[in-house]
Order: sequence, then structure tokens, then C-alpha cells
Amino acid sequence: MSKIVYTSNAPDAIGPYSQAVVTGNLVFTSGQIAINPASGAVEATTIEAQTEQVCKNLSAVLEAAGSSLDKVVKTVCFLADMNDFAAFNAVYATYFTGKPARSCVAVKTLPKNVLVEIDTVAEIG
Repeated sequence: MSKIVYTSNAPDAIGPYSQAVVTGNLVFTSGQIAINPASGAVEATTIEAQTEQVCKNLSAVLEAAGSSLDKVVKTVCFLADMNDFAAFNAVYATYFTGKPARSCVAVKTLPKNVLVEIDTVAEIG
């Protein structure tokens, strides 16, 4: 049986989905974008600042699920512009120090025209 995860320390879902779902000893997060949960708006304008906000949002969701960034085993990263890859990686590396498996692709457009979105799979416990 799965459990839906919610925390007010991350942005509310902007569609008909959950922030995360726990099943067994794994948590699957929905893609997080650079919405500041306090304001409900995208405030950051650079890839570095948006990546920071995304990682903070993911950390909050994972914590609410009983996990953490250190327990992430897989990430999927979406960039609006692959020219931001190096700058994105510099920030990403400071949060995902365990070097989980990762996919990273460029996409045409992301919700709210943000520059980056990341979703994760992490272990619980």
C-alpha cells in the first residue's frame, strides 16, 4: 500500500498529483521546480539560484517522507537549456554528494517557464 506525502515546506502541487509517494522502502518525488514555498512564486532567475531552490524543495519533501538527499538513488533532471549544464552541475554536486544514478535532458519548456526540474527516487529509513 502506498502513502501520499505532503509538506508545507515545499510548494503545493500545481496539478492533480502528490509531492511524493512512499511505497515499500522507497519514496518517489514528483518533479520539483523553483517555486519558493513561502511566496508560492518563482523568485530566482538564474540556473544556479533555481537549482538551489529545487534542491531545498526536494530536501523538504524527502524529509517529510522519512528520507533525505543522502538516500537518493536516482534523479531525473530536466533543463530548459543544455548550455546551463555546467552551472547546474556545480550546484547539483553540492546537494547530491552520494552521486546517485542520474538522467539529465533538455526539454522545450518547463512549468512556469523555469530553467530546471528534478525528481528523485530515494530509500526510506
